[in-house]
Formats: sequence, structure tokens, C-alpha cells
Amino acid sequence: MKHLLYAAVALVTAAAPIAASAQGYDSRQERREDRQERREDRGELREDRRDARRDGVVTPAERRELNRDRAEVRQGQREARFDRRRAETWRDRSEWRAYRGARQGYWYAPGYGYRPMARHNNHQWRRGAYVPTSYRSYYVQDPYYYGLNAAPRGYRWIYADGNFVLMALTTGLISQIITNGY
Repeated sequence: MKHLLYAAVALVTAAAPIAASAQGYDSRQERREDRQERREDRGELREDRRDARRDGVVTPAERRELNRDRAEVRQGQREARFDRRRAETWRDRSEWRAYRGARQGYWYAPGYGYRPMARHNNHQWRRGAYVPTSYRSYYVQDPYYYGLNAAPRGYRWIYADGNFVLMALTTGLISQIITNGY
């Protein structure tokens, strides 16, 4: 029965991209479905763990299967994240549509377009400093995609000269920086 199930999943997985291209598939809808699929995979892993522990003993075969399932879930999470070395991870995303490569004197804010570099060269992105007001509105739309944690209440991740900066919304105080994040 399992082999039949695996064969059906493989068939659906192979046929989905073909069907999607034929329909003129919306990339946002595709991302939503991918997130839903990852959620379901994590839920199935939790359920399998519960089932394995229910009798109080986890057999070596159950442990191997759980480890295999855990590895598959992690692989799915890694594939969903941004990776500048793999073009397919960002090309179809709506916020990167205007990107046409690096430009001298400009930086690209995904979803906002090209922005001129700060005129004052003495500005350094460092913890404890303040974000200039001209940068405070370039919010990161999907922090999980870039592998960032959720911002705490009162804070927001922003794009700043190719860096990710976690700033306080009210003051602009920088609490964390990920340099050359994208």
C-alpha cells in the first residue's frame, strides 16, 4: 500500500509543474500551496512521532523512518528559502521582477526597486545606531523566505543597502544586522 501511495505522490509531483505552466499559474498561489504542503508534512511528522511513542517503545525501524521523515521536512524548508546561488529561488517572486542586475551607485530593495546608495559614506550599519528615515519604509515582505526569524513586537525587518536590518518601529534603533543578506 505504501508503494502505491509513494508512486501516486511521485506522479502528482512530476505532473504539477506541467499543469501549472499550462494554466498560467500565479506564483503567489504556488507559494501558498508550498507553505501548506510543508505545514502538512510537519503535521504528519508530529503524528508519526506520537504514533511511534504511543506504546512506550520506539523500535529501530520506527526511529529510522522518523529520521528519514525529519530529513525530508528539513530539506523542504531549505529548498523554500532564498539562496542567491540558485536563480529559481527568487526569479519568479513578484518583488524581484524589476531586478536587472547590480547597478553602480544603487542598491535593490525587493518590491521597491532600485534606490540610490546613501550619500553620506560615513554611515555604517551597526547595532545601536539609528536607521536613516529614508530607509525606514523598505519593509521585508516575507522574512521567512530569507531565513529570518519573525520580528518581535514593535520591530520590523527592513532592506538597507543589501543588508537586512531589524529596527525598532518607533525610534529606528538597530537591534540586529545581517550584512549582505541578499
